[in-house]
Amino acid sequence: MSSTKPQAKPVTSLCTHTLTSLHYRNADLVQDLMGKKTFTEVMLMQILNRTPRGVDLRITDAVLIVLMEHGLTPSAISTRLVYMSAPENLQGAVAAGLLAVGSSFVGTMENCSGLLDRISAAADPEAEALLIAQHYKDQKSPIPGFGHHLHKPVDPRAYKLLDLARAEPELAGNKLRALEQLSKAVDAVAGRPITINATGAVAALLGEIGVPTAVMRGFAVISRAAGLVAHIVEEQNSPSGRFIWETVEGAVPFVGVAGQSGN
Repeated sequence: MSSTKPQAKPVTSLCTHTLTSLHYRNADLVQDLMGKKTFTEVMLMQILNRTPRGVDLRITDAVLIVLMEHGLTPSAISTRLVYMSAPENLQGAVAAGLLAVGSSFVGTMENCSGLLDRISAAADPEAEALLIAQHYKDQKSPIPGFGHHLHKPVDPRAYKLLDLARAEPELAGNKLRALEQLSKAVDAVAGRPITINATGAVAALLGEIGVPTAVMRGFAVISRAAGLVAHIVEEQNSPSGRFIWETVEGAVPFVGVAGQSGN
């Protein structure tokens, strides 16, 4: 006879409904939320399972605004090309762009947050930060949350976010201090200043309001979805998808199997 215990029946606490009502957690959608709460308030209530404070809303709004847009990035290009190919499928085009939110672009706050968690938990945060910085240098890999190929010598978005957070007395400051410690270590190991980038600052800010590391990339997804809808609107009015396609096709030459040009 198997000794495996039966699985507990799954439950949800996110939403329930009847013929005449709908509840988000314990709040009545019609009576308690609609016309009374903002999207950000309800989003945080659902994700964090608590009533958000004023500081949570201010930090989250700033983060969502920063992550919404950065021009013709891989996510935006993907959305425009898919929309050009299937204009009847707006949601598919947005989904295609969101698939580019990952460990190299837009979603790198998750990678950085894991490093900040390590530093915050370390008996010697300074030594841990130096260990991290040296590891990435030895691997010849960029450190998540640092450096930017477009914003030099500093990423202005990052330092504005950090200024906003430092002005909030309700924040404990643990993740901010960890980021500052890591920044000092990165500069010391590199032998020159390396800017904290926007997603590095986002990692610290979301950590300060209690967003778990494993959830942070979701905020990038939420924000960038709005930006990608705007790219579709622009694509409808001023198409660039076909131009991007034709430009790439013309710029990338075909070569034969022996590595010789087909000309």
